[in-house]
Amino acid sequence: MTRPQGRWLPLAVLVAAVAALIASLVWVAGSGSLSWQPGPGRTTGVVSREGPVRNLAEADRAAGHFADRWGLHVGEVMRFSNGYYAELLDARGKGATEVLIDPGSGLVQVEFGPAMMWNTTYGMMPVGTPPGTATVGPDRAVRIANRWLSEHRPGLHAAEPDRFPGYYTLHTLRDDHIVGMLSVSASTGDVWYHTWHGRFLQMREPSGSQ
Repeated sequence: MTRPQGRWLPLAVLVAAVAALIASLVWVAGSGSLSWQPGPGRTTGVVSREGPVRNLAEADRAAGHFADRWGLHVGEVMRFSNGYYAELLDARGKGATEVLIDPGSGLVQVEFGPAMMWNTTYGMMPVGTPPGTATVGPDRAVRIANRWLSEHRPGLHAAEPDRFPGYYTLHTLRDDHIVGMLSVSASTGDVWYHTWHGRFLQMREPSGSQ
């Protein structure tokens, strides 16, 4: 893993994250769902199959059923060409984790990448593993993101960061229109671009947001 400032993580790390996700999914016999344990002693989330998801409202509902398992609620929901994304928030409205919703099956799972590997509360780090000191503040996260984008995605810039335990996620913009997103580690400043989403299509803000 490269260290700051804002260099791209090796492809091997992404492959390892995907492999960890696949290895962590265990069929619950006869239940029609998948069980995922995000680390010894941490809360167990059940990944359920909701059926086909055709729009943002249905993606919101599917993510909400998953969020209920952890006492969380759904924040913004986004539709990409490869599927749906949602952020999950705690009771105070703070970012907790991020999930993906498959449009064909309605399968909801914790997003691979930063949500699995960097999240110090809902990620895969075993209990007792030091999460690292959060040395990167939100303003610095934006600067790191913009520096990385200038080198690797010219023409894009970063929006304001959403904070999750151990990292930030930021929308990437072109002429103030959303293109995608990336994450910045709060302890190392490493950058992880979300290459798996595909093309951004539309977004739904949390209920009550303007």
